[in-house]
Amino acid sequence: MKINELFCLEHTLAKEYLSSFTYGWEALNGISQMIIELSESLSEEYTELWDKVWVHKSVKLSDTAHIKGPCIIGRDTEIRHGAFIRGSVLIGEDCVIGNSTEVKNSILFDKVQVPHFNYIGDSILGYKVHFGAGAITSNVKSDKSLITVKGVSEIKTNLRKFGSLVGDNTEIGCNTVLNPGTVIGKSCTVYPLSNVRGVIPESYIYKSRENIIRKE
Repeated sequence: MKINELFCLEHTLAKEYLSSFTYGWEALNGISQMIIELSESLSEEYTELWDKVWVHKSVKLSDTAHIKGPCIIGRDTEIRHGAFIRGSVLIGEDCVIGNSTEVKNSILFDKVQVPHFNYIGDSILGYKVHFGAGAITSNVKSDKSLITVKGVSEIKTNLRKFGSLVGDNTEIGCNTVLNPGTVIGKSCTVYPLSNVRGVIPESYIYKSRENIIRKE
């Protein structure tokens, strides 16, 4: 579950920031300030299009997308029709934020794709993570209580809002719900229509809560 077990930090501008924490959820409260500080060292290839919204000159940005700062959008990323970026979002290089996708208070590593009707809130998505259409991170419990990560043992996060940590090269199937506090290891595959809770180790296939198998 540790940051260095889930993510290759060479694929994000947040490398130094994330390196200062053990678990990914510990980094969620400081994303906004981290982006503002990163903006001071961005190259001249970035433009501040709106207040605290820094966009690389190569970004493909739809006229119908709505972006609030602070936000950084990296090289060769595509922001498609109707995307809603609500602020405190760091988006890496060569990413896709698609039609009617909403993102808030999250870090997306390079080559992340959330292309169709996705919700990403208070989460970290690693290198080359892909969400199928309609897959979402649920970030608040129905009773609004503090979120606990449930693996071999339970870890209290002391957070009311925490979506998911999704490790590098993981595929999330269409219309899947990742419940608050879900942690998924590197190179996993989650079947469509899944309801995921807790911790999935690296290189596993999640078919259902009763059917989680290791990849060969």
